[in-house]
Amino acid sequence: MQQSVEALVRVLETYRGRDKVIRTVCYGSQLVGGLLSRKAETDVSSQQLGKSLLLFSAQLSHCRTVLRLFDDLSMLAYSHSYGMGAGEEDAGVRWISVLTNVADQLYYPCEHIAWAADAELIKVKSDKWWLLCTALWGTSLLLGILRSLRVLLILKKKLKKHERDRGGNSCSQLHRQMRGEALSVLSSMADLSNAIHWMPPGFLWAGRFPNWLVGLMGTTSSLIGLIQMSAGDSNATDSR
Repeated sequence: MQQSVEALVRVLETYRGRDKVIRTVCYGSQLVGGLLSRKAETDVSSQQLGKSLLLFSAQLSHCRTVLRLFDDLSMLAYSHSYGMGAGEEDAGVRWISVLTNVADQLYYPCEHIAWAADAELIKVKSDKWWLLCTALWGTSLLLGILRSLRVLLILKKKLKKHERDRGGNSCSQLHRQMRGEALSVLSSMADLSNAIHWMPPGFLWAGRFPNWLVGLMGTTSSLIGLIQMSAGDSNATDSR
C-alpha cells in the first residue's frame, strides 16, 4: 500500500504525470456520470450524483486547458530538437512525424485564442477556434496512427530477420516495441473517435456519442497513457 502511494506521489510531482492523472479522473468521472445520468427517470439520487460528476469532469477539463497555456515553449523545444527528423531511419516515419509536430504546434495558439474568447479577454467568437483545435487534434491523432502502423511494419520486418538469425534479446525488445506501438494505435483511435464526435453535426458520427461513451473512449486512452508512462515509453505522446 505504501509503495503504491509513493508511486502515485512521484507521478503527481511531475507536470506530465499530474496531467495524465487529471485526464484519467476527468474522463472517468464523465464515464460514471454519464452512466448514472441514464437512470435519471427512475433514480433521483443517481441523477444528482451523475450531474455532479459531469460538472466535476467539466471543471477538470477546464483546468487542463488553462495548464496548457504554458505548453507552447515545451512543444516548440521538442519540434526544434526533432527538426526534419534526420535521425529517423525511415522517410515515411520522418515526414509523418514532422507533420504531426506542425499540427501539434498550431494547436496550442488556437486553443489559447478560443479559451481567451470564452473568458471574454478578447472580443472574438470562440466557436471557429474550438473547431480548428478539434480539427488539428484529429489530424495529429490520424497522423500518429499512420506513424505507429508504419513503425509496426518496420518492426515486423526486423523481427522476422532477427528470428532467422535467432537473436533472442533483440526479438524480446522488438516485441516490447511492437506492443507499445499497438497500444499507441488503440489510444489514438479512442481519442480520434471523440475528436470526430466534437466536430460539427453531419460529419461522420459527430454529436452522436452519449456522455458515458465519450468518457469510456477518453478513459481507455488515458489508462493506456498511464501504462506507457509507467513502462518508461518516452515516445508516448500527450493527449488533449
